[in-house]
Amino acid sequence: MLNRPTQANAAEPARLSFPFAEPPKTGEVTEVAPGILWTRIPLPFRLDHVNIFLIEDGDGWAVLDTGIADQPTRDVWEALVAGPLAGRRLTRLIVTHFHPDHIGLAGWLCQRFELPLLTSQTCYLGCINISLRPEALEAKPYLDFYLQHGMDPSTAALVATQGHNYLRMVAPLPPTFHRLVAGDTLTIGGRAFDVMAGDGHAPEQLMLYLREENIFLAADQVLAKITPNVSVWAVDPEGNPLGLYLRSLRAIPQAVPADAFVLPGHQLPFHGLHTRCAELIAHHEERCALIADACRQEPKSVADLVPVLFHRTLDAHQMSFAFSEVHAHVNKMLHAGELRWADSSDGRMRARTV
Repeated sequence: MLNRPTQANAAEPARLSFPFAEPPKTGEVTEVAPGILWTRIPLPFRLDHVNIFLIEDGDGWAVLDTGIADQPTRDVWEALVAGPLAGRRLTRLIVTHFHPDHIGLAGWLCQRFELPLLTSQTCYLGCINISLRPEALEAKPYLDFYLQHGMDPSTAALVATQGHNYLRMVAPLPPTFHRLVAGDTLTIGGRAFDVMAGDGHAPEQLMLYLREENIFLAADQVLAKITPNVSVWAVDPEGNPLGLYLRSLRAIPQAVPADAFVLPGHQLPFHGLHTRCAELIAHHEERCALIADACRQEPKSVADLVPVLFHRTLDAHQMSFAFSEVHAHVNKMLHAGELRWADSSDGRMRARTV
């Protein structure tokens, strides 16, 4: 079924506008702009969907992102090609970043429909590393990482095993790919898309800007009502992903106009890009201020700071993201000289406000 735009709820805040009041139902598509279709793939998580976009490409459709590797997702794709996409082939697959909801089914789609894979080198190699070495996610360095930063042993054991299950929801990738690099121009169906890259949420996350029509395919870098996860992981324990993410948010308005139509990786398409970038920056600055206040009273481990930013009960999957996101704020503040590690006699790392 091909849906057409409807007016968004008049109660939506004026700061952002949403040309589409509702997403397409599973197995249906909505035309969001001439030659660009939007569909949704369900996810078995709190964030229960991923947006997929299809861009007219000659006699077929170029696909942007995939969903996770499981049978329900494969069933949705089979229903799409037998239903609203019937009669036109899939031409190629573009993957924005290596998180499983975006790349998980890439290997299956490429094999099933004989598609070339286009993505960044970081995305391809990062996914290969995880999919070829899933047992590494349970290795002692991961467990030690959580323990060193204050997580209790039972929670750390759950997070290092069950909390990483999401990362395994990826089919083996094709043996070759076509590399996309920021600054490239990608031609799809005769239209020229500027290739951009952001960081923080995922390294070298790809975004596409259709300059002539002022359409910005933002992946997960800018979402309308939630903040994308920005995390420190054990393989890069001193990394500054939040600093990189904030740098990206400040760079996007320099490259894409304020009135661009944003097609994000989750939630609804929207107008108000510059406003939303500013809101996301302010959100993270506020969270850093909460951490500074907590660490001013006494030194805190990353685990101590999780309830400062997250007030609800978290399962192992949610805790792995929450802990790593808190760590991203701590590392950003360490890099900025706003925190420093305090002396410790028990082997746990605790930060204090400078």
